[in-house]
Formats: sequence, structure tokens, C-alpha cells
Amino acid sequence: MILKLSTNINRFKWYDHFLFINSLRHQSNQSSSKLYIQGQNDPERPKIREYFYYIDHNGMLFLDDSRMKNFTSCFKEKQFLNFFFKNIKFNKMGRYEKEFPYISLCGIERNFIRCDDVPIVYTHIVPNTKDSSKNEFNLIIANSDLAFPFNPESLYMLPESINTEKDNDDDDDDDQSILKHGGRIYHEADDRFGSYGLIRSMLAQEIGNLFVLNEQKIPIIFKWNGVEYRLSNRLASIVIGNKDK
Repeated sequence: MILKLSTNINRFKWYDHFLFINSLRHQSNQSSSKLYIQGQNDPERPKIREYFYYIDHNGMLFLDDSRMKNFTSCFKEKQFLNFFFKNIKFNKMGRYEKEFPYISLCGIERNFIRCDDVPIVYTHIVPNTKDSSKNEFNLIIANSDLAFPFNPESLYMLPESINTEKDNDDDDDDDQSILKHGGRIYHEADDRFGSYGLIRSMLAQEIGNLFVLNEQKIPIIFKWNGVEYRLSNRLASIVIGNKDK
């Protein structure tokens, strides 16, 4: 009897959250948008409903057209976040691919996603209590229950600028190319997310204090848990290539 009551309570909690999400979507519908309307139907497949989301640099998830984007207005329910982020992939639906390069599918719903940087943002480092034989720590994705193995060697800090050679042979000086999001720290991720994720600012400050820099002020070693890890910086070409687009 107690088990049955507990199950029913959990169902009510999920149903309440479902109503809460729909209420947010309804409120968002009131704002005008030339590009889309929250909850619109695909003209070619009327049963498909489309919603539009935004992920900020702290991994917080919002309805894209929400006027206020802060902690009080972001989605926080773990079950919803788990499902949403687990199903993120590149948008190859033929709709909104440029404006919303990622998508998370949920039954008859298409959740289009744009983001401040990348869709995967690591918010915490936690001990791996399930299988410590593989890795000692995990990175938590967007305050959900989803985790990715922490590999210290894969950490990469995007420089504020890079040197690019000028075409003019008469000038031997290097031109400084300012990079978007310079100073942010990244870590490898699943290929379906674009092969790397962003370290949240608060966590990045802690990680940054454990870097050893070379003469060019580029991190080359990461001191973690009593071990010095030499950084591979293999993400450099991938991240810089994306930022230059």
C-alpha cells in the first residue's frame, strides 16, 4: 500500500511538472516572434509540435523567447533535464538548422536549441561512485544526473587571441586575431555534441588555478588530486575552428 501510494505521488509530481512546463510555454506564446511560435506545428507534419530553447554559458536551460533568463526562470527538474540533454544532437531536420543548430527530440515534439556557446556545459566535478576502476571523477552535465568521465589531459583553455600572419610581406609583425569566448575552458564530450563541452565559469575559475602555464601563458600542465597531467590541447584546432566561423 505504501509502495503504491509512493508511486502515485511520483506520478502526480511528474504530471505537475508537465503542467508547469506547458504553462511556461503558453506564457512564452504571448510574445510575438517572426521566426517561430512556441508550440507551432510542422506544416508538412501537423502532428509534430515545435518548441524553441536556449542554453546559456552556465548550462541553464530556458525557453528561447523568455524575456528574463536567470536562475529563477530556468528549468530545474532533474527528470526533464536528464531526458532533454540525453537526446541532444545536431539539427539535421531541414528546419531552423542555421538559427537552432541543435535539437532534442521527445516523441511528437521537436525541441530546437540554440546556445551561447555549446549545448553541453559541465557544471560540477564529482567522484565516480559507480565504477571507480574506469575513472575517479565525472563531470556533471547542466545540473542534471548525466555524467561524462573527467579526463584531465583533455582540458583546453581558449586563448584571448592568436597570432595570424599578414599577407603583406613588407610587414613582419603578426596580426592579433581576437577570439570569441577567449579564456573559456573546454573538455572533451561525446561526438554527437560536437566532441567538446564548456566548463561553467564558476568551475573554470577553480580549474584555472590548477594550471601550469608556459612562457606564452598557455596551460601545459594540470595539477589534480596529487598528479600532474600534461595537457594534450588536442581540442585547440576544433574549438578555434568553430570560434572563427
